[in-house]
Amino acid sequence: MIEPKRITVFVGYYGSGKTELAVNYALMLRKMGKEVVIVDFDIVNPYFRTKDAEQILKQHGIEVIAPEFANSNIENPALPAEIYSVFTNREKYVVFDVGGGEDGTIPLGRYYPYFKQEECDVFFVLNERRLLTADLEGAQEAFEEIAAVARMPITALINNTHLKEDTTPEIIMEGQRLTEQVAQKLGLPVAYISGTPENLAGLPAVYENMKFPLQLYINLMF
Repeated sequence: MIEPKRITVFVGYYGSGKTELAVNYALMLRKMGKEVVIVDFDIVNPYFRTKDAEQILKQHGIEVIAPEFANSNIENPALPAEIYSVFTNREKYVVFDVGGGEDGTIPLGRYYPYFKQEECDVFFVLNERRLLTADLEGAQEAFEEIAAVARMPITALINNTHLKEDTTPEIIMEGQRLTEQVAQKLGLPVAYISGTPENLAGLPAVYENMKFPLQLYINLMF
């Protein structure tokens, strides 16, 4: 398990499973005794939002900051002013669930002066079963597009390969092979392999320390 930074950012392509990871990561931090804020940073996609899990997050004492009109039919909801507070209150750990693809990542660059004031974990979430990130060329292109508009260095990759309810350990391992290829090409580490506990149990023992088990809180995410 990587020692968490105070600020953790999840980026990736559409359908990579960033939101499910962000929610689980926030809950993990809370179990570690941290005061946690999760920021729904997606103003593009109205589906699979952090706000979908707001009830369970608040039950665990996690603050949720979401765009106004999140989970409504309002297009491009505005990011709330409360986001600035997470940079000034350094007693709390912050998880950012960023929108998918290049368009979803653009708002991240707006806060670059704040992010650069301290070290952050920025995880690129890769799902090999998504069409545009199904091979080395596509995955690297998606990474470079997102990194360019994020204006902050991506620090590691996460293999979150899934096929919803049809996910198997074999499918996750196919994704791991691609994730390792991309990581080697970019000179970055693979931080985690995520999936349900049942699927992670079927992975080779060599990956034991990389496993990040997921409970599923976002409807239809897997």
